Amino acid sequence: MSCGSAFLQFWWTDNTRNSFLSHIQKDDLISLRLACHDFNIRAAPLLFTEVAVTFRPGSFTKPARMAALLRIGHHIRTLHFNMPHSPETFLPPLLDPVTGEEQSFVYTPHIQSSRASGSRLSIPRYGSWDMTDLLVKQYPPLFHAATDVPSFIRAFAAMPCMTHLVISCPGQDTVQRYRRSVVDYALISVRIAAERASLPSLNTLSLLPIHPAGVFYLRPSMGFGTLPGSIKRWAQIRKLAIHMDSCPFTPGTSIDHLKFLNSYLELFKSSLKRFFFRWKETKGPSPLSFSSEPCFLPSSSHKTSSTACPTRSSLPPRPLHFPRLRYMELENAILDAAQISTFITSHRHTLHDFNFEDIILRSGTWDEALAPLTRISGSERWKRKAEEVMDVPIMLSPVGLGKVEMEQVMWEAEQERSRSKERRLFGGLQKAGSRGREFFWGGPEHMRKFLRSSVFSWR
Repeated sequence: MSCGSAFLQFWWTDNTRNSFLSHIQKDDLISLRLACHDFNIRAAPLLFTEVAVTFRPGSFTKPARMAALLRIGHHIRTLHFNMPHSPETFLPPLLDPVTGEEQSFVYTPHIQSSRASGSRLSIPRYGSWDMTDLLVKQYPPLFHAATDVPSFIRAFAAMPCMTHLVISCPGQDTVQRYRRSVVDYALISVRIAAERASLPSLNTLSLLPIHPAGVFYLRPSMGFGTLPGSIKRWAQIRKLAIHMDSCPFTPGTSIDHLKFLNSYLELFKSSLKRFFFRWKETKGPSPLSFSSEPCFLPSSSHKTSSTACPTRSSLPPRPLHFPRLRYMELENAILDAAQISTFITSHRHTLHDFNFEDIILRSGTWDEALAPLTRISGSERWKRKAEEVMDVPIMLSPVGLGKVEMEQVMWEAEQERSRSKERRLFGGLQKAGSRGREFFWGGPEHMRKFLRSSVFSWR
């Protein structure tokens, strides 16, 4: 057999070819596509499986970019939509150019593409021609690109095989927490596009990270531009990961952001199988136990509601229950032992694996928190099977390593840790990992215990 025929036999065998291409670096795949037409066709699915978009004014409107997206869109499985908070996303108050008075702006998404502005049948994009003229003159181009909903719908429709949507909105300043920015308008457009485009394979959603008010603009129920069938799109989600910026939750402070989060998680109650949540920086409450949080109790919420909104209900939210949840991971939170115990008990029939990491118990002990495991298994054998471990970071660095290089190494280690957590959450396995899950067990926070779910009889 000649070399040419042997190569053709190898190349035309799907398993061997795909295995070979999966081990090639991305830069080499780019060069391989330039060799011939067949190489281009075979390498494209691997090269464009995961695509990242940092939103700019021309991201979804430039004809050349949209033409390229139409060519490769059917290969995309994971879309990273990045829009960090910056001075460009800040929106100042709208001012009347004559009187200087602040103007109110009620946003209604314009779903249909408008005709040319000179046409008699054209429709003002922002409700009226005066408001449209005011916004065009005072708001940056990034705002008008973020509110161009038809362009978002066209872009998402070009990716019909998408399975994983990653939204990243880092860098919000705490002083702007109660102000709407360009990022919020972009989130509205992303939500509408995901609901109106045909995305039958979408089953994973990651918000890494998201500001507290961001989930309000991602809610399809009673949101901007919603349809009666909008909730069906989000009922497809089986895996959900959220990294949320910390917000105050002490009694006497506003808890609107926590209420937004609770109502957002209610959308996934019937479909969610894997859930990961982490508070960034300061520890926050467990999003699965808001119904028993002290800040939601009538005695603590009455003080704030009496001044801000006297007619606001002071009742705590209903307990969240996910009847199909199989894996849960909670990081950097503070909660009571009773809350953990209640969660384990209410999900004992479906939950296979769970992980509490960097948790502080506000009351009770870990023995009390994990007491349902004894009742479920009928004995305390799982305690004897547990192992106590400690994470001890060890770094061997060469002599003379500068501070900048050391910080780069530490940053790369943290990034690898985050990627490892994502693989553990979205690995598609019934159990999150073969090594079990770690728990903080009394004493210092860095002491953990491995608890293997196979020890327990969950049924």
